[in-house]
Amino acid sequence: MASQTLVGRTGTVINGIRGGGRPGEVRLVVEGIAHYYLAYAETAVPAGAEVLVINSRGARQIDVEPWPAVPADGSARGVEEGL
Repeated sequence: MASQTLVGRTGTVINGIRGGGRPGEVRLVVEGIAHYYLAYAETAVPAGAEVLVINSRGARQIDVEPWPAVPADGSARGVEEGL
């Protein structure tokens, strides 16, 4: 799969990402086929969490961030409504 097509996709953490330079494993399903990547994130992300691909490092390595960024309950702590 071309690296440019990975950015913006969401996937599931299979093996927890430990944060910083310590990767985990993420599964992305593209056209019905599962692809597995070493994934890096700034902070730890537990297995089972959904993530968003923000960069492709090539060689089946990606950078991700937790997704959705807003908690499922819709609250956005630290953000005032109406601004």
